[in-house]
Amino acid sequence: MRARVIIAAAACALATLAAALPAQAIVTETIPAGGTFSFTTGNGILPTWTSDDIVIIGVSPGSVATAPSNLFSRVSMPIVAKTGSANAAAGGFRLYNSSSGQSVRCSTPTIDTRARVIDCVLPGGKNAALLSIKSIKSRSLITGSSTVTTIYRGMVLRINGQVMADLLNNSLDTTSFSPYVTVGTGDLIVTVDR
Repeated sequence: MRARVIIAAAACALATLAAALPAQAIVTETIPAGGTFSFTTGNGILPTWTSDDIVIIGVSPGSVATAPSNLFSRVSMPIVAKTGSANAAAGGFRLYNSSSGQSVRCSTPTIDTRARVIDCVLPGGKNAALLSIKSIKSRSLITGSSTVTTIYRGMVLRINGQVMADLLNNSLDTTSFSPYVTVGTGDLIVTVDR
């Protein structure tokens, strides 16, 4: 009986100590990373955007390659840093209405595999989750002698909710954006030092 009381008292003391630790003790460090985030527009997306004069343009060092058929585009951006499950990319992409001259730029996207969003710095410096990651088909981990590489394949991307779809539609003077349609499928490859 006495042993149980001592164990219970020790458990309470540990719980109190854990609660008293400063919040910064659990903050994840940002570390340099390499790799690529890329996505290919979904079926029918590029033709729909094209019919509304919407084009997608790479923001350096990001890039966009459009198929000769104009049926899809592939967006690619280099990964430069990692903080926990958030992976920061350099560059970005811009959605541009070629008729009106209006555009929305997604700068320095952060791909967060735990929160399942792609955060962008939007015009005016506003940070917002532009895209949601609805599912990830596969994940793998490759451990080398000096690096660790995490590979996420088949990330299904959609506009992140009606508010974000409305923001895009209003900013680009269109009705092309909806949170219910797959915008694209992406892959994320991140390498960090061990």
